[in-house]
Amino acid sequence: MLEAIGLTKRYGEHLALDALDLRVEPGEIYCLLGANGAGKTTTINLFLNFIQPTAGTARVNGTDVAADPLGTKQHVAYIPEQVSLYGALSGLENLRYFSALALDRQLPRERLLELLVQVGLDLKAADRRVATYSKGMRQKVWIAVALAKDVKALLLDEPTSGLDPHAANEFSQLLTRASQAGVAILTTTHDLFHARHTGTRIGIMKRGRLVDGMASGAISDVDLQRLYLAHMGAQA
Repeated sequence: MLEAIGLTKRYGEHLALDALDLRVEPGEIYCLLGANGAGKTTTINLFLNFIQPTAGTARVNGTDVAADPLGTKQHVAYIPEQVSLYGALSGLENLRYFSALALDRQLPRERLLELLVQVGLDLKAADRRVATYSKGMRQKVWIAVALAKDVKALLLDEPTSGLDPHAANEFSQLLTRASQAGVAILTTTHDLFHARHTGTRIGIMKRGRLVDGMASGAISDVDLQRLYLAHMGAQA
């Protein structure tokens, strides 16, 4: 569903991403670990066609993103670290607006409420202004938009950053349910615990290169920490 083939990005002399080969199948949650500047966000931005590759190819559902940026965006939803919604509108109104943009039609209120229930948003909050929402609540609205759009892939950049443990756990459960429905998920994170317990596969990036990869079930929390620190050049 998501595939990078020799994907490379240079900014002058700086090599931000170095010949990345990566594939995320439907139903997988692939977590990219790495320090700031490792190339994680660059990878997400290339799949979204926010930036152009220097070399290589990013594919969504078999289609080259650079060749068909609008077509491939129909299959994906993007959840950034800070979700931008209209604060003066309610959660329900934001969902109605953004789902209508994606689908070119308005969904009835009953369907919108069903989507909010699916993502675990308290319906008492549905008609409240988003300006009063926590980060976790805003993320739920945006995942509801993705559900309305019936996307085949989710791209997420540091989604659990700033969430309390309860909200982070709720978010992980949402990702797991999406993967069980066949959605391919690629997410960046600094959170080793989130990667190990939410992801089905884990990749470690350093200086633009994918330096290691494994199934999450094949490694313990302690061993993942040791491996990560070894790659980062620190002592375990």
